[in-house]
Amino acid sequence: MDPAFLDKLNLNLDASGVFLLAVTVLAFLIPVIVILPPVGLQKSDALIQTHTKAGVEGSKSNLKKQFSDEHAPQAGKPPRVQSLVVYPVKSCKGIELTRSKVLPSGLQFDRLFTFAQLKSPFPVSVDSTDEEKSKHKWEFITQRQFSRLANVTVDLWLPDEMKLRKQSMKTNEAFLILRFPWKEDGWRGVLSSITAKLARGRSAKPEIEILLPVDFPSDAEIKENGYTFEKVRIWKETVTALNMQRELPEELRRYLGVSNKLGLFRINPDQLREVHRCAPTKEEAGYQPVTGFQDAYPLHLMNLNSVKQFSSEVPKDETLKELDVLRFRPNIILSGAEAYDEETWKQIRFKPGSSGLYNDVVFHVSCRTVRCKMPNVDPATGIRHPSEPDKSLRAKRAVDEGAPLNGCLGMQMIPLFDPSLGEDREGWIAVGMTVEVEERGHHVYIKQ
Repeated sequence: MDPAFLDKLNLNLDASGVFLLAVTVLAFLIPVIVILPPVGLQKSDALIQTHTKAGVEGSKSNLKKQFSDEHAPQAGKPPRVQSLVVYPVKSCKGIELTRSKVLPSGLQFDRLFTFAQLKSPFPVSVDSTDEEKSKHKWEFITQRQFSRLANVTVDLWLPDEMKLRKQSMKTNEAFLILRFPWKEDGWRGVLSSITAKLARGRSAKPEIEILLPVDFPSDAEIKENGYTFEKVRIWKETVTALNMQRELPEELRRYLGVSNKLGLFRINPDQLREVHRCAPTKEEAGYQPVTGFQDAYPLHLMNLNSVKQFSSEVPKDETLKELDVLRFRPNIILSGAEAYDEETWKQIRFKPGSSGLYNDVVFHVSCRTVRCKMPNVDPATGIRHPSEPDKSLRAKRAVDEGAPLNGCLGMQMIPLFDPSLGEDREGWIAVGMTVEVEERGHHVYIKQ
């Protein structure tokens, strides 16, 4: 181009001019990016228009000061409910609540789903038939085998009447969103990291979301989505449940480190597992005790002072400072009770206290919780400690003659209901309720 022509246009594109142009463009783009970040919508972004996320945010957690002396027993004051936790997907992160509906199967929304892997019958005997050798079975998985399940976050979204009214919509459908960390290699990973930070803040990491309905699907939905009823083994029981594996991205199997096919099973509310052993009989409870995908009983109670006492006897190191009560996967967490006093309880009544509720709720305290190695996994990181607290549990908490080689901590419970409720068995429990011990006695664990 003719230099004389450029001079006429006064286009002095020197370094200072380029810099000024760049600053001007950035000054225009930055506010636009902040207000309208160039990121794709996630499933939770759509739900927030009509639903509200259930649970207590971390900064307001009732377990924030769980190691404080304020939870010590106080003369003349009964134990109280400090926190409630549900785990909609077995072995994934829990959701802390301030109140919950109590159903025969436990707290509402607890252990509705479980992951499972398809395992071959290997090893098989030499004289096994070809049919027996080729059979594969679904078997549930937990943090015991795949500790990264602790990093799978579960959010519960409940319909919000006010939001729905603004949108001129009606629905009673609740949803779960499962989130797990995932970053691709190369430039895709860099882009996903930038996108996450733009959408959710500087500390955010890229995640993949999975949307699941809370309600059990209808026959039409099962057919439309290609779900199948299949048998799945949980401990020594085999139950028929709904396999919704089609909802799972391949990345989840790779993230967890599962080499076999990964399934996601929804408990069938019409085929709950019957609970016997240490539970009250059908005649004693007024109904047949049942459970979903919990290990054995519908409810698990923990006493903060018992955990604190036991923790004081566990060797500590750089990776294990204190024992978070959430390592033990409780539903109901108590404050103000003497350490291990709960092991003498046979029946307890929760009274309103400062909860704001007006009802009582009663539980049969069935047996101690016999611990496996799962508490070795830190629920905050998904990192498994090589030996603790399992080693100390076996050494110091082998207190039940029914399980002499195992450590015990926590109590398993069955909800009891007023016979006048008939088949409409439900109650409510909330933080602030107080505990009245109605019956004490000796516990002996009965193995499955």
